[in-house]
Parts: sequence; structure tokens; C-alpha cells
Amino acid sequence: MGVVKEQKVEIKNNVLKKEIGLLEAMTMVIGVVIGSGIFFKASMVFKNAGTPTLGVLAWVVGGIITMASALTVAEIAAAIPKTGGMFVYIKELYSDKWAFLFGWMQTLIYVPGVAAALSIVFVTQATYFVKITALQQKFLAVFILFFIMLINVISTKLGSKVQLFSTIGKLIPIIVIIIFGLIKGEAHSLTNPVVSTGTSVGIAGFGTAILGTLWAYDGWISVGNMAGELKRPKKDLPRAIILGLSITIIVYILINVAIVNIMPVSKVIGSDKAASDAAVILFGNAGASLIAAGIMISIFGALNGYLMTGVRVPYAMAQDNLFPFPKFFGKLSDKYVTPINAFVFEVVLASLYVLSGSFDTLTNLAVFAMWIFFVMTVGGIFILRTKLKHLPRPYTVPLYPIIPIIGIAGGIYILISTLITDTKHALFGIVVTIMGIPVYMIIKKKK
Repeated sequence: MGVVKEQKVEIKNNVLKKEIGLLEAMTMVIGVVIGSGIFFKASMVFKNAGTPTLGVLAWVVGGIITMASALTVAEIAAAIPKTGGMFVYIKELYSDKWAFLFGWMQTLIYVPGVAAALSIVFVTQATYFVKITALQQKFLAVFILFFIMLINVISTKLGSKVQLFSTIGKLIPIIVIIIFGLIKGEAHSLTNPVVSTGTSVGIAGFGTAILGTLWAYDGWISVGNMAGELKRPKKDLPRAIILGLSITIIVYILINVAIVNIMPVSKVIGSDKAASDAAVILFGNAGASLIAAGIMISIFGALNGYLMTGVRVPYAMAQDNLFPFPKFFGKLSDKYVTPINAFVFEVVLASLYVLSGSFDTLTNLAVFAMWIFFVMTVGGIFILRTKLKHLPRPYTVPLYPIIPIIGIAGGIYILISTLITDTKHALFGIVVTIMGIPVYMIIKKKK
């Protein structure tokens, strides 16, 4: 018994190596957010928006909602800089029960669903270079998941370095498309809109378009999952979120304007990889190959970031005895001091999703389920300001309470819109989350 206790203390003392600085944290935000959405969601956004102007506006509105939420959550993150991110915020601001339901949903739906979606589009992009069958694509996607797991199990620092270099690599093709697209593009779809989507434009359609942009903006809050591994979390966490997301929003708006300046919107809507097709128009097949490689680096970096940060949630929950099989999920690799079992579980689940799902299905499901708790987290600022006044505030949200209200209102709008336009996936996300209630009751009874 004494030996077990000694091992537990030794592992606990080695859990949170403070190895991540502001630059790495900021590139983690950019690297996770700028992944696949910027390259693969353009057709869905413009189709549902109905016109090129409304399509670009959807990216702007999505950016405003995201930034309002980010400015708000940054205050919470600075006041509660603990590993686990949203799980910890919800636990401190609401209760163990709500925190468990969030962690349950994220572990079973969000993290593996997003990882599966990213691995699918990574392989889809790889078909630009080599033609492989649908079954081979799925197996390659699974291989990529396990490869990234291996990198991060060996070393968190190695994973963060991969994130840094992949972020730099991904910005190169994006900047090239923006510059040449704005200068050389001849479609001018914003000024000469020619689009026939076959759908009526309305509040629900525009809401669906914004939902697509929110998938592209999604992921910035994941850096909070690694707060305990930041060198100066109270200062660097809000800075990383705000600076990283600001750069991302500007890049997103510019590249979408560039794409509709290169291609007629009707072609953008009909393309499943609009950025690659735009690159072919600009540079021909040879130049487009370099852009396609850059896009693959971008997706790889996002996938690395999602898995690296996402596995910290079930691990943090296990440390609090708030997850089934806490000894399993709370186990660290004896050699590398990384959450190996949580990684294996998430990657295996993501692999099953790869074999059964599609990109749009997985992303829509993941975003809706996440935003239920995201709205709660943004709303938690009011609880923080009233019930937890004693906590130090290295950063406070500007224009309080206007900014938080914008974030909350935008989130509610997205939830209602999704319930109307994609009822099946919305209800699935709700049902899986509710299934966590009896599991929570069993865990609490054991405790």
C-alpha cells in the first residue's frame, strides 16, 4: 500500500512540466483553429448564405461571435489557470455535475469526432498527389491518428514543437493564396454575384452558414486544457487566446474574399476543396502541388493540436475521480510522463468514427454539442464577477457586460438554428450528453 502511495506522489509531481511559452501557446491557438475549415467549409458557407456577400458576412459574424466569446473566456481562464480548460471552468463556476457532463460529451463526441473529421480531410487532400480507394483512405486516416498519438506520448514538448513548425508551414500557402488571389483574381464574385444554390436564403440558412464558419473558428479554447503546462499561465493564456484568434479572423476573411475573387461562387459551391481549386487556377498544377502540401501541413497541425489538448480533459477528470475508470484514464506513461491511456482511448474512438462517418456530419455534430457548454462557459463570467470576487484578475473583459452578451446571444442563435436545420445530429448530441447523468450518479455514489 505504501509503495502505491509513493508512486502516486511521484507521478503527481511530474504531471505538469511548465514547458510552454507565449509564442508556443499562441501558435497552438492559430495551429488548432486554422486547420481544415478554412479550406473545406467555403462551399458549405456560401451555399447556405445564398450570395457571395452574405457568405463573406457569415465569416465576419462568426468571427465577431468567436472574438466576443474569447475576450470573455480569457478573463475566466486567467482567473482559473488550471489544466482541463472548460472542464475546470464549468466545475468552478457551476458544479461537478455540469463539469462531468461537459467532459463526458467532449471525451465521447467532440475530441474524437473532430480528430476523425480532420484525419478524413487530411487524406482527402492527400488524394491530390496519389489516387487511393475509399477503404485505403480510411486506413490511412487511422494511421495518421496513431502516428500523432506516438509523437505526443513520447513528449509534450515534441508535440508543441510540431505545432509551432506546422503553424508556420500552414501560413505560407494561405498568405500566397490571399496575395495572388486579391491581385490576380478575375472572377470578382463579390461585385458580380452569380449564384444559384437551389435553396432559399433566410435566417436559418444564414445561421447554418455561420455554423460552418464556427467550425473553422473552433478550437481556440483548447489551449486552456494545457494551462498547467504554461510557464506563465495567468498572463500568457489570455494573450495567446486574443492574439492568436485575432490573426486567425483576419486571415479567414481575407482568404475567403480571395477565393471568390479567383473562382465564380457557383464553382466554389460545387467544390469540396475550394482552396486547392483556386490554387490550380492561379498557379497551374505544379504550383498548386506546393499549396496542396501546405494545406496538408495545416490539417496535420490542427489534428496534432486537438489531440494534444483534448486528451487532457479525461485525464484531468480522472485526477478528480470524476470519470469512469479513473486509474486507467489518470495513468501517465512511466517513461515519458504523458497521459498515455487517455490518448489511446481517444485515438481508438476517433478511428471508429473515421470508419463510420463523414467530414460534414462529424463537424456539425461536434460543434453543436460543444456550443451547449460553450454558452454556459461564456455566461459563467457573471458568476465569476459576483460569487468569486476574491480571485485575482490579471485580465478583465472590455465593455462588460456587452461583449459577454454578444457571445451568449450568438451561441444561442447557433444552437436554435442547428436544431431547426440539422435536428437529427443536434438531438444525438443532446442524448449522448444526457446519457452521462446516470454514469455521474454512479461515480458520485462510489466516491
